[in-house]
Amino acid sequence: MVHAEVTGAADAALNEHSPDRPASPADLAARLATTGYLADPGLATVAWLALSMDRPLMLEGEPGTGKTALAEALAVSLGAELVRLQCYEGIDASQALYDWDFPRQVLHLRAVEATRVGQERLDVESVEHSLFDERFLLARPILKALRSPNAVLLVDEVDRADDEFEAFLLEVLSTNAVTIPELGTITAKTPPLVVLTSNRTREVHDALKRRCLYHWVDHPGLAREIEIIRTRLPQVPERLAVQVASAVQRMRDGAAGQIGADLLKPPGVAESLDWARCLLELGRRELDVETAAATLGAVCKYREDMDRVRESIDRVLGG
Repeated sequence: MVHAEVTGAADAALNEHSPDRPASPADLAARLATTGYLADPGLATVAWLALSMDRPLMLEGEPGTGKTALAEALAVSLGAELVRLQCYEGIDASQALYDWDFPRQVLHLRAVEATRVGQERLDVESVEHSLFDERFLLARPILKALRSPNAVLLVDEVDRADDEFEAFLLEVLSTNAVTIPELGTITAKTPPLVVLTSNRTREVHDALKRRCLYHWVDHPGLAREIEIIRTRLPQVPERLAVQVASAVQRMRDGAAGQIGADLLKPPGVAESLDWARCLLELGRRELDVETAAATLGAVCKYREDMDRVRESIDRVLGG
């Protein structure tokens, strides 16, 4: 890891904000709200600090709590390019960083050979150099973000990657630079705002977490979930928003006969919004038992969960 000496001038620079940067956590929260994302004070503060201090932001929490949505909202509110790297088992550095366009390189080599017909020999060094020209470079998400003048780099579900990939990420995040043997070192002129998300399917190593500012994103309370539904879907009647949010809260916390404790996947905010959209499409202004049972596929993603909720649908709806 590269350690940089922080001088007084650098400290002062942290307090200088360009006109398009939010001046405070409250300012950032207000900007996020214009995109439909309602951040609580703690989340707005840590996101603002990550932006101001050029530190990566690690977000952990259950699926559906709005981690990915925050990165998307940050990009929109900051007028930045969103560059997404979706992690998965077996992902390696080349798939995240760069690759060479092999088919185009072959075509280029054939073209060079065709133009040199009749000559005694090719300049091998010159030909090799031309094969690794910038035009044949395929920038993957990390390289693309480092070269962008204004980017939010979303490293989504980093817990799905392996230890070797985490080590690679740690190196890149520490230096904001990558080395391409054929071209040299590429350093970000303006480091991207990096947002890493984890559903905690496994523990992310401490070394990577220490490099980041950290925030646990929890499910919202009832009042905030109602506000989220009304903000994202203003056409939803208030009573319907209250009914949907209340029912989802009961599924999560087990208030309806311990249902939440038994669900394989408690619904997140994304499911609340999907459910409200489905009810709108059906022209419903209130949530009744029959409609709730018919639309559970929007909020429950396992057959076992649907069966458990249907068995206690009256209690789920507060009856």
